[in-house]
Amino acid sequence: MNKHLEYIIGSNEDLYEVQTNAAGPEGSLPLTPEMLLHSPSGDLFGLSQNVGMGWNPSELNGKQFLLLSTQGGMRGEDGKPIALGYHTGHWEVGLLMKAAAEEIKAKGGVPFAGYVSDPCDGRSQGTTGMFDSFPYRNDAALVYRRLIRSLPTRKAVIGIATCDKGLPATMIALAAMHDLPTIIVPGGVTLPPTSGEDAGKVQTIGARYANDELTLEEAADLGCRACATPGGGCQFLGTAATSQVVAEALGMSLPHSALAPSGQPIWEEMARQSARAAITMEKLKLTTKDIITDDSIYNAMVVHAAFGGSTNLLLHIPAIAHAAKCRIPTVEDWNQINRKVPRIVSVLPNGPEHHPTVRAFLAGGVPEVMLHLRKLGLLKENVLTVTGETLGSVLDWWETSERRKAIKQRLIDADGIQPEDVIMSPEQAKARGLTSTFTFPVGNLAPEGSVIKSTSIDPSVVDEDGVYRHTGKVKVFTTEKAAINAIKTGGIEKGDIMAVIGRGPSGTGMEETYQLTSALKHLSYGKYVSLITDARFSGVSTGACIGHIGPEALADGPIGKLRDGDIVEIIVDRNELNGSLNFIGADPDAPLSYEEAEKVLAARDSHPDLAPDADLPDDTRLWAALQAASGGTWKGSVYDVDRIIETLEAGKEALKNRK
Repeated sequence: MNKHLEYIIGSNEDLYEVQTNAAGPEGSLPLTPEMLLHSPSGDLFGLSQNVGMGWNPSELNGKQFLLLSTQGGMRGEDGKPIALGYHTGHWEVGLLMKAAAEEIKAKGGVPFAGYVSDPCDGRSQGTTGMFDSFPYRNDAALVYRRLIRSLPTRKAVIGIATCDKGLPATMIALAAMHDLPTIIVPGGVTLPPTSGEDAGKVQTIGARYANDELTLEEAADLGCRACATPGGGCQFLGTAATSQVVAEALGMSLPHSALAPSGQPIWEEMARQSARAAITMEKLKLTTKDIITDDSIYNAMVVHAAFGGSTNLLLHIPAIAHAAKCRIPTVEDWNQINRKVPRIVSVLPNGPEHHPTVRAFLAGGVPEVMLHLRKLGLLKENVLTVTGETLGSVLDWWETSERRKAIKQRLIDADGIQPEDVIMSPEQAKARGLTSTFTFPVGNLAPEGSVIKSTSIDPSVVDEDGVYRHTGKVKVFTTEKAAINAIKTGGIEKGDIMAVIGRGPSGTGMEETYQLTSALKHLSYGKYVSLITDARFSGVSTGACIGHIGPEALADGPIGKLRDGDIVEIIVDRNELNGSLNFIGADPDAPLSYEEAEKVLAARDSHPDLAPDADLPDDTRLWAALQAASGGTWKGSVYDVDRIIETLEAGKEALKNRK
């Protein structure tokens, strides 16, 4: 007897009573002669499938609505896990799906549901899983689009998503459905622990323990309680929360839907409201191309600046614009908007008061911020929203709504926080020292540009004139593993400049280096260290961290020619939003002019250890090549089909001529 097979297969004679036929569903399909004569066979067989799954044949004639979400994991009826999801962000969105589907059915519609789950950037930090993070976005958007087209009888699409890649992928997919009504339901946020650390800071327990700034017991306790509720995106204004804000600012979501606390009644009701909005859009023949326009893209960028959102949206908003066939914003567009739009929201990670995102929701969320922006004349109020009303009408409603009054009062009652301390007037924000979000340094190390969340540089290392200046010797790392090891083992000291190179799209899929930036944020000496890289950062990253440096090192970018001991000069003006990033030679006592130093770099070979990561998957190598042919990261790392085909045809012709 094979003990292994006996253990695996077992023995149960009742299993062998296999049924070989069934009566089938009772009733009859609501067919007409016209349907039989003219409908595609797929439409007719679809009805058979619907009743086969248990739908009442008498209720088949309702309009069909497709619900797509990033749902992950498997919950029991009591909400407890049977199988874990990748992260809290997609753990509870099934409840939103259920609420929306029930609402559609109650209104006579026929809901369909599909799922494309998403990874967690926090879970993959510092691992090879990060090599699939950013490329996943394009893949998921592609699958979503295929699922939408594969149900040709759907009348509208509702996308339900929460986190860093799943929500941008959903927005990109729905933005491409120009002639369909589409709506986004943001999946909300998790609550902070009553006593403990947020999900951003807690990711540094390893680095702080290694530097004797945290005990084992403290690390274990803090790590256990950080995700205080089971669903929703992280409690800070990272990529997940910023993406929710952007979805609402685009008009793709209902007013005051971003950043709702996951699992609570106000959050669940949002799904039913969104279902009713989708039904209304279909009746009004209001489609995605009516919602996402050049003006709504502009509004999203303005609101992003006012919130002080994640740098990752510089990758996602252009991709949404590309999918919607709108004008793709340039670096100069971002620069101009950040110069004229004040940051007025005080939340994690930017501060100055580190309020969790649920407080931003209770302070009035996106519509409250928009009221301030409206007074400054910074919004395009004529754009349509998924409510069927213009943005101007929505803001008129919000200003006098009972919801606005009640939700603000709840913040006062629950936390003792005044709403105006979270979402400020421009005058109050200026008095509190809030500065605009981004600066885009250029120079001989970043001729195509770079980005820094300049508002999050520690004020204590900024000069009185509002300028951050750091000139020093660089320590070069060609892997993130080597860089974090240096931080943990004393290889990084106060005053160092870290250069992490070869970690852009071609090297790693443009990995997120929050493992490094969070360590520097929460170590006592970290504010005196600068980081420059061709990789990207988490939305919760803070400090003097310059990313997205272009060209990337593996595309012969000058950053790839740095050596240990080279002198680098960083200048970031947080008030004027100007910045520069330059190599100035190898001798601190005899600095070169920028032009002379540029010639020195040009004559050098690339760093001898510079290479794509040995563990880079073929899937990501293909993604990197396709997005590079499409314009690269500053175009949103999209798949521009026309440019890709043109490049392939040119390559085929070149190979033919070579032969």
